[in-house]
Amino acid sequence: MKKSLKVLKWIGLSLFLLIVAFYIFVQMSWHKTFEAPYPNIVASTDSAVIARGKYLAYGPAHCGTCHVPMDKYSDVEKGDLIPLSGGWELSIPPGTFRAPNITPDKETGIGNLTDSEIARTLRYMVGSDHRFIAPFMSFRNLSDEDLTAIVSFLKSQVPVKHKVERSELTFLGKALVAFNLIKPEDTKGNPPKSIIRDTSISYGKYLANSVADCVGCHTNRDMKTGELIGKPFAGGMYYEADTFSGGVAFISPNLTPHPTTGVISDWGENAFVARFRAGRVHKGSPMPWGAFSRMDDLDLKAIYRYLNSLEPVENKIEKTVIPAVATASH
Repeated sequence: MKKSLKVLKWIGLSLFLLIVAFYIFVQMSWHKTFEAPYPNIVASTDSAVIARGKYLAYGPAHCGTCHVPMDKYSDVEKGDLIPLSGGWELSIPPGTFRAPNITPDKETGIGNLTDSEIARTLRYMVGSDHRFIAPFMSFRNLSDEDLTAIVSFLKSQVPVKHKVERSELTFLGKALVAFNLIKPEDTKGNPPKSIIRDTSISYGKYLANSVADCVGCHTNRDMKTGELIGKPFAGGMYYEADTFSGGVAFISPNLTPHPTTGVISDWGENAFVARFRAGRVHKGSPMPWGAFSRMDDLDLKAIYRYLNSLEPVENKIEKTVIPAVATASH
């Protein structure tokens, strides 16, 4: 009996020491810095370039959905072009993430950053101080031309003084960084210099994957690591209910052209465009309807044609909207 207690004691002590060692390692290792190339991007003062950047920022790239104060979100949904002074906040297992002020204010915004520093953050998720930026913006393969347009627009804005606290990682988030489970991602090949804007499948692919990031929400994802774990565009990503959504949870639908489980499989092109023009139906839906309703017909048609070119994936999403009463049992 005494021998068994002694063994249990040593096991307990060993586990305790392992936990302490793990905690110390994480706390000492998560403050990592990263390197990434500086894209050869120079902001333009050309009005057409700035207009393209503004269209992307408030439309398909939906910067205006996150880089605004939380109390202005409903104004964005109504179509108002709110200054991109930051403040939107999201709390998930790895941490509390806050969208920064990206107006050119020198004290609280991006006014002291060079064009290439801004471009590097957008493309590689590495900050000007070499810290890791959570990859909520999937602009790794944005064309140089569109990246230039967005940087040009950001630099052309009226500066807004609005201090936003930095994002904060939980211990889980720090552990994921410490063990390199979340880190900046490289581009997939060389981003294009420019892209032809038309209603082609290839342009739709570019928009859905590199600008609007449809794939990032309509693919099941591990919310702890951010890793995409489902088949692309087949839906299934679960959004927890919160006060902003009115206690309603959401699951992204299957966008592949599967005849029985694809949500848009029987939609015509005009119906697809009309749905985007109609805007939000469900309050608190994670879909940035306000921004996407501002997309022009050409872009929407290209995305529609690309989605219909995908391999059909059978993935039945029983409900995309889960009422507050049902969320507790999920």
